[in-house]
Amino acid sequence: MSDCLFCNIIAGEIPANKIFEDEWVYAFYDISAQAPHHFLVIPKQHIATLNEATDAALIGKLTLTASKLAKQIGFAEAGYRVVMNCNENGGQTVYHIHLHCLGGRALSWPPG
Repeated sequence: MSDCLFCNIIAGEIPANKIFEDEWVYAFYDISAQAPHHFLVIPKQHIATLNEATDAALIGKLTLTASKLAKQIGFAEAGYRVVMNCNENGGQTVYHIHLHCLGGRALSWPPG
């Protein structure tokens, strides 16, 4: 989708600080980091919201990629949070599903 920020990042039209890519997903650091470690894992396939997701394996791939990267970066053992926002009231601002992975500090609950 030409008007999707994340599709443009995947296409290389918008720069991102990429940390991982394979045939299904792309991971990069969030430019508005909310923790010392904050990256996004997105599917290469455009899916606007979690409500439109139908591929359980792809959603699982997002989660497993976040776990793998948290281990590689070195904050998995201390703990981290994964979050997927859906639609306006859920806090979604980019309409291409994405998983936030946050770590590197104690995270409070409940979130905003």
